[in-house]
Amino acid sequence: MKLGLIISYSGAKLELPLELILEADRLGYHALWTSEAYGSDAVTPLAWIGALTQRIKLGTGIMQMPARTPAMTAMTAMTLDQLSGGRMLLGLGLSGPQVAEGWHGVAYGKPLVKTREYVTIVRKIFARQEPLVFDGEHYQIPYRGEDATGLGKPLKSILHSRPDIPIYIAAIGPKNIELAAEIADGWLPIFFAPERYHETFHEHVEAGLAKAAKTADQFDIAPTVSVAMDDDFEVACNMLKPMLALYIGGMGAKGKNFYNELAVRYGFEAEATLIQDLYLEGKKAEAMAAVPNELVDAVALVGSAARIKDRLQLWRESGIGTLNIGTYDINVLRLIAEWVL
Repeated sequence: MKLGLIISYSGAKLELPLELILEADRLGYHALWTSEAYGSDAVTPLAWIGALTQRIKLGTGIMQMPARTPAMTAMTAMTLDQLSGGRMLLGLGLSGPQVAEGWHGVAYGKPLVKTREYVTIVRKIFARQEPLVFDGEHYQIPYRGEDATGLGKPLKSILHSRPDIPIYIAAIGPKNIELAAEIADGWLPIFFAPERYHETFHEHVEAGLAKAAKTADQFDIAPTVSVAMDDDFEVACNMLKPMLALYIGGMGAKGKNFYNELAVRYGFEAEATLIQDLYLEGKKAEAMAAVPNELVDAVALVGSAARIKDRLQLWRESGIGTLNIGTYDINVLRLIAEWVL
């Protein structure tokens, strides 16, 4: 099992934890991932980090597909890959309707079709085998809409790319997970519960791999796992409840919240409903209090150092390839490296 470190999108002010990042590079962490929502982007910090590090892979966790054309995403990935000496990992995701339509001002569309078309175009650009032509439901290149000039022509990237830049897809729903296993090199799950992997995810991963005639060792399952270390288990759980309440309660609308649906699939239906109801009523403190410790413990590493060390075995046994930890504590970063690497 390899280790990664994920850096969240910023709040009102962007500040990179450079000491933490440089230590991860020194310790031999496999990858560093940057995030975006509707403020700071994932690419600019990654370029900055790439200039300051030596070995660690540089991943976007994730670049929002609605924010960029497939060609722009490919150009960005190829540029960062060359500047970093081949360290780029391209993480992609659709985000959700609220962000796609409410922030980027584009239709959310059919997620499965859109993702397949997007990844196909990006791979064609990486390959540089011929000028880019694509005729899909969401994307037509060259563009041929009613407002087209008719002057568009198929082009091939001036920059020569590494054709096999790894592509990871963030997915939560069963069909999206199956698609990721089929068309991508890796999967970036959030709120991954290792003890529930086989009952919740396994069949969908296997179905996708079978479609592509791939084996499990050709597909990197790379979950993000928040770490809260404290000798008091309750205190450790409480550190992560605001984030879980935000995602389960507020990231999406009633009936269209992927994180809420995931909590339901994990067996926390009543709790997920309560958290969402409270959050959408503006009762955020009550929503946080409604997050059960059992749910926090299922998807995160919480408690004392000894307890976290013991529970790391659950992730090892689940068959994941990379454990991307979420922490800003350099001592936690070092301890987990000592236990895993």
